[in-house]
Formats: sequence, C-alpha cells, structure tokens
Amino acid sequence: MAKTKAKETSQLSTDELTVRLKDLRQESMNLRLQRAAGTLENPARIKQVRRETARVLTAANAKKNA
Repeated sequence: MAKTKAKETSQLSTDELTVRLKDLRQESMNLRLQRAAGTLENPARIKQVRRETARVLTAANAKKNA
C-alpha cells in the first residue's frame, strides 16, 4: 500500500474510505502476525499503517458529520 497524505485521504469518497480502511486493517493484522513470527522486515511500517488508519477514520468521521 502506498502512503497517502491527509489532504489526499480527505478527498476520497465514503466508499473509497471504507475500502481503504478495510485494506489497512488487513495489512495491520498481517504485520502483527509477521512480528509475532519474527519475519517482519520493516518494523516502522506498523507505525505508518496505524497513522494512516487514523487519517482514514478522521476523514470518514468528518464526512459523516458534515
């Protein structure tokens, strides 16, 4: 998954945000499993995915409340 900025994330539609959130949660789970198995190559990616998930949730909540 490519890293996106908050401005780009806020321009996505609600459906696109839902799909992006699902993908990020799946990636997060895979990264946690890799960490537990000791095969994680890029530990910093966990932090990146967490922050991107927060960006998507923030954009989704802003659209819902607007």
